[in-house]
Amino acid sequence: MYRSRSGRPRRGRRAAVARGTAAVLVLLAAAGCSTSPDEGPATGAASLSPPSQLPKDRTPFWVNPDGTAARAAVRLMKDGNAHDAALLQKISARPVAEWVGPDDPDGQTRGFTEAAAGADREALLVLYNIPHRDCGQYSRGGAADGNAYRAWLEKAASGIGDRRATVILEPDALPHMEDGCTPQQFHEERYALLKDAVGRLKALPHTKVYLDAGNPSWVTPADRMAEPLRRAGIDRADGFALNVSNFQTTDASKEYGHRLSELLGGKHFVIDTSRNGNGPLSGDHDKAWCNPAGRALGDPPTVRTGDDLVDAFLWVKRPGESDGACRGGPDAGKWWEPYALELARNAH
Repeated sequence: MYRSRSGRPRRGRRAAVARGTAAVLVLLAAAGCSTSPDEGPATGAASLSPPSQLPKDRTPFWVNPDGTAARAAVRLMKDGNAHDAALLQKISARPVAEWVGPDDPDGQTRGFTEAAAGADREALLVLYNIPHRDCGQYSRGGAADGNAYRAWLEKAASGIGDRRATVILEPDALPHMEDGCTPQQFHEERYALLKDAVGRLKALPHTKVYLDAGNPSWVTPADRMAEPLRRAGIDRADGFALNVSNFQTTDASKEYGHRLSELLGGKHFVIDTSRNGNGPLSGDHDKAWCNPAGRALGDPPTVRTGDDLVDAFLWVKRPGESDGACRGGPDAGKWWEPYALELARNAH
């Protein structure tokens, strides 16, 4: 419904990361800009810095120094637009999830987790390839059938191996069954696939798994999501994920999550805060989930949430990537720089 995938990772991940970091350093050195890597995103051109890893005790997730926003900032700086480059650093300086789609799952997960391990950090991944994905909407696709999905999942898990990773498993898959979007004939297979996926991923020694549970404005009341999560294997998962790629406030997500956790024996959860800084679009709007104007970056990713049940605030949706071909945006998952700049400009 509101999901978008990232672009395909390039081959030669380590070399690409190194080249991207080097390019940023060269450009920033030429501009005479520097700052401490622990200070977080810069707000002015005079304090631009290349993406670096943040203190592990509050943000243990890997910051990709060659992410789309980082490369866009380099280009803007090279073109003399230091102001917009600084705005994009509000995105590039934070860890964002890497979305793993149908192509080369073992190469993708291996590349991301190896890069994260090399920086002594944890990879944040989204596995997104369930059959009949997104009900034929903007992010339609997915594996051809159950057997294809299991083979894909096995490759993705093998790529993660014994390295540390947090996995958000199949955004939309459960809510789309509960809201009637996914035809009933596919439900039993989907429950089985998700349950198998949780089991396979939890068999890895250092992987956390959170099943997607929609957002507070979608499947309501929260009680309706409890049984779907049980059938999908929430008992073996570390918890569930809320607000992925949506704009609901952190407080609303907490309230919804606490109710759902109560029904699931105290399960923990994570919240996507990537674009919820101004909350959802107000009023009755068609497709309010798709590239709404006036939104803002939300709370930076952290494990210091101040809530015992909330394991982390995460940037699961990659800020600046389109929700779909709506409101002037490109196809789902494509970088849309004006939108990225607006999210950063509006950030509190």
